[in-house]
Amino acid sequence: MATAQLSHSIRIHKAPKETVFPSQITNEHESLIMVKKLFATSISCVTYLRGLFPESSYGERHLDDLSLKILREDKKCPGSLHIIKWIRGCFDALEKRYLHMAVLTLYTNPKEPEKVTEIYQFKFKYTKEGATMDFDSHSYGTTFKSGTNSEDVKKASVLLIRKLYILMQNLGPLPNDVILTMKLHYYNAVTPHDYHPPGFKEGVNSHFLLFDGEPVNLQVGLVSTGFHSMKVKVTTEATRVSDSENNLFQESSPTEIAHQGLDCDEEEEECNNHIQRKNFVYSQQSSESSRKKRKVSEPVKVFIPDRK
Repeated sequence: MATAQLSHSIRIHKAPKETVFPSQITNEHESLIMVKKLFATSISCVTYLRGLFPESSYGERHLDDLSLKILREDKKCPGSLHIIKWIRGCFDALEKRYLHMAVLTLYTNPKEPEKVTEIYQFKFKYTKEGATMDFDSHSYGTTFKSGTNSEDVKKASVLLIRKLYILMQNLGPLPNDVILTMKLHYYNAVTPHDYHPPGFKEGVNSHFLLFDGEPVNLQVGLVSTGFHSMKVKVTTEATRVSDSENNLFQESSPTEIAHQGLDCDEEEEECNNHIQRKNFVYSQQSSESSRKKRKVSEPVKVFIPDRK
């Protein structure tokens, strides 16, 4: 019987002036700091609210009226060191403008990593001016493209974190024997063939992932600084999401998006996402068999939380 996820919640109070994100974004360096912190905060939110680490593995930071838990190095919890090393690896790839997408995947069978339970996609884009983080929120009918307006960036970031907290608190519990891995996809045109950030090695660019039940894509949001962008999407089995949450986060009707593959850029490569009803295949295939696959890194070692 699966252990119920920890019943963590957002604590709302009068926050101090110091917040988790930069107070202003006027150049590429400040934008990069913003995107790094937003990415780390998002990963922390997922691991905290899914009950993957103990309370001691988190520090507290503030975002407006939200009290957030941020993952930190906890020598008593080696697992936290694994995830922090992955996050730092992503930071390295972001600084070099190589990283296209980080995909955090949860599965249960070490012999069948393609059969997944949950997928968290963080997709990055870079502009000539700098970096942005995209969060599409079609369900709200609003898309934030904040440019260099720091206040708009902050509003979009707060909305993203709130929606992520809401989603995490309403997903069904994870199995006890869940395993975590993170694959990094790169922009081939600029990434050296032998590049892999610390903590990662050469990975396999799989064409498909499998769910036991019918999967559903949940769009979390869009934030753009005018220098960098990051887009967040969560995919899990439809039965693990309540109807109200499903309606809040879906970008379109379930029949249209249930089997979409990993997010990709239409400008760079055409994706022909198709449906295979057997085993509910979650797939991504190129329209040209000769098209070069994206370069991929995977962790030197996957992580198995002690949740029993």
